[in-house]
Amino acid sequence: MNIFGIGIDIIEINRIENVLERTPRFLERNFTEKEIDYFKQKNFKSESIAGNFASKEAISKAIGTGIRGFRLKDIEILRDELGKPIVNTYNNLREICIKYNIKEIKVSISHSENYAVANAIIISEN
Repeated sequence: MNIFGIGIDIIEINRIENVLERTPRFLERNFTEKEIDYFKQKNFKSESIAGNFASKEAISKAIGTGIRGFRLKDIEILRDELGKPIVNTYNNLREICIKYNIKEIKVSISHSENYAVANAIIISEN
C-alpha cells in the first residue's frame, strides 16, 4: 500500500452560512441524500456542512485534479457509529479510483468557531 496523495482544505464557516441563505439548492447540488440526512440529524449546523465541504475539497486535491472529471456529489462523507468520517465514491470519481488502483480514502475533519478544516489521505495498492 502506498500514499497516492494528500490534500487539505480550510473554509470559513460563515461562507457556508451565506451560501445556504443565498442558494437554496446548494445542499442538493453538492451533497448526497445520505449526507443531507446526516446534516438534518445535526440540525443543519453550518460547521458540519462546512466540514463535509472541506473534506470534498481536500479529497479533490489529494486526487490531484481538483474538481475536474467528477462532481462533488461523487464524494460522500458519512460517519460511523463513533463519529469517524467514512468516504464513499460514486460515478466518475469511482471510475478514477478504479483506474488508479485507489483502495481507501481517509479523512479527518475539525472545526473551530470560525473555520472548518479537513485533511485527506488517499491510499493506493501500487
